[in-house]
Amino acid sequence: MEIVARPWPALWSLVIGFFMILIDTTIVSVANPRIMEGLNADINAVIWVTSAYLLAYAVPLLITGRLGDRFGPKKLYLTGLVVFTLASLWCGLSGDVQTLILARVFQGFGAALMTPQTMAVITRIFPPDRRGAAMGIWGATAGVATLVGPILGGVLVDGLGWEWIFFINLPVGLVGFFLALRYVPALTTHPHKFDIPGVLLSAVGLFLLVFGIQEGETYNWGTITGPITVWGLIISGIIVLVAFVVWQKVNKGEPLLPLSLFKDRNFSLANIGITTVGFAITSFTLPLIFYFQIVRGLTPTQSALMMVPMALISGGLAPVVGKIIDRVNPKFITATGLLLMSVALAWNAVLMHPDTPILLFLLPSAVLGFANAGIWAPLSTTATRNLPPRLAGAGSGVYNTTRQIGAVLGSAAIAVLIQTRLAAELPAVPGGSGEASPMSFGGTLPEALQEGFSTAMGQSILLPAAVILIGMAVVLFFAKPQPVQGWGTPGSVQATSKGAKGAGVQSR
Repeated sequence: MEIVARPWPALWSLVIGFFMILIDTTIVSVANPRIMEGLNADINAVIWVTSAYLLAYAVPLLITGRLGDRFGPKKLYLTGLVVFTLASLWCGLSGDVQTLILARVFQGFGAALMTPQTMAVITRIFPPDRRGAAMGIWGATAGVATLVGPILGGVLVDGLGWEWIFFINLPVGLVGFFLALRYVPALTTHPHKFDIPGVLLSAVGLFLLVFGIQEGETYNWGTITGPITVWGLIISGIIVLVAFVVWQKVNKGEPLLPLSLFKDRNFSLANIGITTVGFAITSFTLPLIFYFQIVRGLTPTQSALMMVPMALISGGLAPVVGKIIDRVNPKFITATGLLLMSVALAWNAVLMHPDTPILLFLLPSAVLGFANAGIWAPLSTTATRNLPPRLAGAGSGVYNTTRQIGAVLGSAAIAVLIQTRLAAELPAVPGGSGEASPMSFGGTLPEALQEGFSTAMGQSILLPAAVILIGMAVVLFFAKPQPVQGWGTPGSVQATSKGAKGAGVQSR
């Protein structure tokens, strides 16, 4: 085992960058109208500002996780942080939407280089029976960042302009870089052979699948251009990914994705669980924010502030939960958290009426905070508990890839459901277009349509409430954690932390 004498400064250094890249998955959503206005762009182009980032983020995760094992997670993390920070500057200086989209691709790639390394470093510097508290911090970061993004975005857009949602990354990136350079240990690398066919198959398969799901609603789930259709891309992506798995199985050398990872029951189940969490976290905010802004007339900042109880409670409790799960079976905490999330989402759906006192929504928001605190750390700790150090990057890449695919699925599914429920509840939309869309109302909604719109949003939020129950059922099958052998034995490798005064590494 690689035991770092001062692992906590390393963890906090990584958390800064991890927090920043996760915020950028949600912060742009509240800025879209201002970006449209400022860059004279249409809605389809602005949607690609987010889509390009998510695509460039999700597709390389399997590969970048493995690269961390090969070249060292510290090097990959610092490289990704530089790419991400410079791309953020490029985003803020963009004079047209095409340049902004291109800059977001580089930003997403930088995020893909960084994300697997954060989890891999935690896996390697904290022993399994003391990893819960560290994963609590990591989990709190993941949970709170997805919630803080819209709040911070609303404040920056309303106060300084849309460019500042990107400029804010510059000082954060600089601080994160120097802290990581000083405190994150240069862990021992493992000599992996690079599986070129595996890289190509995984990249192509994930691109086709993620692009098809992500852009399905944009093209009405039909033809994109010529013979290329949305469903054709999705099916092709699935076929290529099946070929990737087959290749990983028959590859006599060293595969990109060691299928032996999935022999561990808890790793496999945790990946299913985090997929449902990614789905729910991404999808429930859209109908909720539409309700707050279009029915209740809240500003972007005001609507985002309705999530403050969730962010505060989640951030405060997650480290506490992390310490507890080192001593108890995490499946009960995880199942409770997932159940509370489903209850909170259903509670929101019940409250969604035009005349509901707005402060009542703070109650399910608080329940969501308790839910989040009980989800992220137990899931990630369970997933990584039995990973050997040399496969930490590969396992982290798989875990983060499944989370991102869940998020993409949630984003696509909720968009389709919102359109369907609006068409059912509001068959006649002002303007006579015959299609119900939140954009049709320009941010205002006639009083006569408010009840139907609220009902449609409430019905839509029941989808993530149902999906998260699947995750709850899955985690109930977690095997009880057993003591992990081989950590801290004399044959374990050593690591050094350059420039980290007193932060030596020892074998134990």
